[in-house]
Amino acid sequence: MTKRKNIAIMGAGLVGSLLSLYLAKRGHKVDLYERRPDLRRNIVDGGRSINLALSDRGWRALRGIGIEEDVRQVAIPMHGRMMHDEQGTLTFQPYGKEGQSIYSVSRSGLNAALMNLSEPNPDITYHFSRQAMDVNLRTNEVQLRSLETDQTETIQPDLLFGADGAFSVVRGAMQKTERYNYEQSYLEYGYKELSIPATPEGGWAIEKHALHIWPRGKYMMIALPNLDGSFTCTLFFPYEGEPSFAAINNENDLLAFFREVFPDALPLMPTLAQDYFTNPIGSLVTVKCFPWSYEGKALLIGDASHAVVPFYGQGMNAGFEDITVLDQMLEGFEGDDWDALFKAFERSRKPNADAIADLAVMNFIEMRDKVADPRFLLRKKIEGKISAQYPDRWIPLYSMVTFTDLPYSYALAAGQQQDRIMKKVMRHIRSIEDYDKPEVQKLLEKQLIQKEKLKKYNAGQI
Repeated sequence: MTKRKNIAIMGAGLVGSLLSLYLAKRGHKVDLYERRPDLRRNIVDGGRSINLALSDRGWRALRGIGIEEDVRQVAIPMHGRMMHDEQGTLTFQPYGKEGQSIYSVSRSGLNAALMNLSEPNPDITYHFSRQAMDVNLRTNEVQLRSLETDQTETIQPDLLFGADGAFSVVRGAMQKTERYNYEQSYLEYGYKELSIPATPEGGWAIEKHALHIWPRGKYMMIALPNLDGSFTCTLFFPYEGEPSFAAINNENDLLAFFREVFPDALPLMPTLAQDYFTNPIGSLVTVKCFPWSYEGKALLIGDASHAVVPFYGQGMNAGFEDITVLDQMLEGFEGDDWDALFKAFERSRKPNADAIADLAVMNFIEMRDKVADPRFLLRKKIEGKISAQYPDRWIPLYSMVTFTDLPYSYALAAGQQQDRIMKKVMRHIRSIEDYDKPEVQKLLEKQLIQKEKLKKYNAGQI
């Protein structure tokens, strides 16, 4: 056991709230400081609530603290993608094997559930409407301003965790230290939250157990189900050009555009104009930085250390996995060398954080450009056949990321290798029947043997 610490977590979002439960379980005293008011009593960040896709890595973190079943009560399984083409024709693409699904959850709903589970713990205290004005990493002092009273206070915890998101104040302090590496990049796309309401009977207007996608090449719209029968829709759209946010200036422009490109969705969206012109345009940023810690006193976690765009549905899951990995390290941690612990944690997680950031951008291109391409769909079917024939030698990239705990960095490398193999195999395939041709099977077996050799070489086994 380690000495009991007074810990401050900046940010009471999903990662901060779950982290408080894990740290309190280890016997520490935890205070969470959140700039926003209590979201259980106030509407927070209206129009920016992209629904979350909870998958295996996230479930494992919830299971580790004993709250998996509580969260399942407010989650809707989505068994695959439902593609909507320009004529409204539907195509369903399963996510994985039978029984494998991702789960739609409301960001605010899950955050509120985690707060409700944390707050009764006497070792966890929430402080809302507290803005961090300054962080002194050398002394671990944080100056806070109450947004309700405008009074300031200074806290000095033993340990400071920055779970305060992509624009972290704690990370901002680290960026002022020597030899700090920081990179941020924005997509030329923003997002706008829209909605499909429940039917008059209170049901779902489109298939409930699917993530709906309207892919249109240079842009797309998605929709995820909510418990009340509604869908939260998100339009991912260029900032400039034609079409773009800049090109739609009034309701007539908006309705004409939706009538042309999303004809089956338009009749389901009676509040489209109100949603579109009321809700803000959100930006899509990737953040990479290193190190994540400072002298054993402060540690970044979640989006504060590795913000990613939402196109693999892994932002929250990656943040939750951070907590799982940190807790595993705390399991065997003795003494008081938090600097060594934090350094081991950041070395372990950094390659995986970079990998999921790159995978997320790659998946955006796939979702908006390729998922409606017949050739791409054929390739997915062929890959499914390979996986079924060689289950121990071939796991599709999406399944590695979403339905396993394989490191993201391994998934990225293996996925790139499998992509090279698929390009070679697909040169010999024009239809699904071609898969069983002897020359295709011979080529595939040769490629898989080379794949196994490379895997063993990289593992130092040959």
